[in-house]
Amino acid sequence: MKLQPNENLNLIVILGPTASGKTKIAAQLAANINAEIISADSRQVYRGMDIGTGKDLADFTVGNKTIPYHLIDIVDPGYKYNVFEYQNDFFKVFKSLTEKGEIPILCGGTGMYIDAVLKGYKLVHVPVNESLRKDLDEKSLEELREILSKYKSEHNRSDTDTKKRAIRAIEIQEYYKIHPEISLSIPKIKPIIFGTNISRELRRNRISERLKIRLNEGLIDEAKRLHENGLSIDDMIYYGLEYKFLGMYISGQIDYNSMQAKLEIAIHQFAKRQMTWFRKMEKDGHKIHWIDVNNPMERILEEMENSIKNHQNPKTFK
Repeated sequence: MKLQPNENLNLIVILGPTASGKTKIAAQLAANINAEIISADSRQVYRGMDIGTGKDLADFTVGNKTIPYHLIDIVDPGYKYNVFEYQNDFFKVFKSLTEKGEIPILCGGTGMYIDAVLKGYKLVHVPVNESLRKDLDEKSLEELREILSKYKSEHNRSDTDTKKRAIRAIEIQEYYKIHPEISLSIPKIKPIIFGTNISRELRRNRISERLKIRLNEGLIDEAKRLHENGLSIDDMIYYGLEYKFLGMYISGQIDYNSMQAKLEIAIHQFAKRQMTWFRKMEKDGHKIHWIDVNNPMERILEEMENSIKNHQNPKTFK
C-alpha cells in the first residue's frame, strides 16, 4: 500500500514512553505503506551514543526491507543540539518527503520535539548571555527551578535535572521577553497521532530487563569510549539518564550498584514524565489513537492502517 499526502493527512505520528515498542511498530508500518521514518528523540541525534539512547537500528530492517530513517546520528557528542535546530531539521526532511508524494512517520518519545512540529512553534535561536549566566550560577538548583516556574511559556522549558539546563532555560525565557519571535514559514501539519498504550507494570518490567541487557551488551564501555574521545563528565551529566549516571560511575562518584539502582529509578521516572506530557497533549486538543502493545503485530498494523485510511478519506468510511 502506498499512501500519498492529501488535504486531510500529511504526517503519521507514533509516540510513546521508553520501552513501549514504538520504533518496531513504526518500522513495520513503514514497510507496509512504503514510508520513511523521522526520529523525534533528543538524544538519538548524537553519533556514538547508541546503546544508551536505545537506537535499536536493527528494528529498521523488516524482512528484506531496510526502512530509511532521518535525524539519527546527525551531530557529535558534546554539541548542545536544541529544539530550534530540531524543528528546522524536521521541516527540511518533511518538505523533501512530502514533495516526493510520501507521508512520513514521526516516531519518538521527546514530547517537546513532537509539540514543536505539531504546534509549529515559532522559535528563535537564543545566543549565550554570559552576564546572566554568571548571576544565575550563584543560585542553587531549587532557586533556578523557582525562577523558571514563573515564566508562562511552558513549551520552551528545558529539563531541570542540572543547573546547566535550568540556567539555559532561564536564558531562553529572558531572551524571549525582549525579542519578538522570528516569523517562520512553517508548513501546515495535518497529522494522525498514535500512542503506544502499555501498562505501568509491563513498562517497568521492560525497562528493568532492558537496562540489564544494555549493561551486559557494553553500555559502560560505550560511556568510557565517549569520555576517552573527549566527552566531558559534565557533558555526560548534561545529557541525563544513562550518561548522567554512567559518567558519575566512571569518574568514581558512585559505585556500580548505586549507578544501576539510581539509573533504573531515573528511567522509570522519565517514562512517567513522558506519559504526563502525552496526556497533556490530549488535554490540549490532540487526539491520540492508543495502540494496545499486547495485541499481535498483525492486529496492531491492521487497526492503524484502517484508522489512517479513515482519517485520509473520511467520507469513504461514513
